[in-house]
Amino acid sequence: MLSLLTTNDSVVILDNMKAQLLLDHKTVARNGAILQLKIWKVPESIPPTTHGFKYRLVYIRNGERVVGFDNERNKGDHMHLDGAEFPYHFRGIERLIEDFIAEVEKRRGQL
Repeated sequence: MLSLLTTNDSVVILDNMKAQLLLDHKTVARNGAILQLKIWKVPESIPPTTHGFKYRLVYIRNGERVVGFDNERNKGDHMHLDGAEFPYHFRGIERLIEDFIAEVEKRRGQL
């Protein structure tokens, strides 16, 4: 799955660090729902993480975030599900995408 979505042709600046954009995918459904995945390889891990990736994956429906997986400085890896925030155990990029898509699919069935 990751190989279908990955691009290696962009460089972005993230917190004054050069970061390599690994994935930048956005889909807008007919009903207006948005599915967006962005993943960067960063030269230094975002504390408290140690894996060397910065990511933001989100599913928005009716203008509200229904599912989100991200990491940020001082918060680490976490996910947002139906308005609540939970810790997330990062086990690699492919697993991250699989976990995110699984949570999105659960909620798509609730329409």
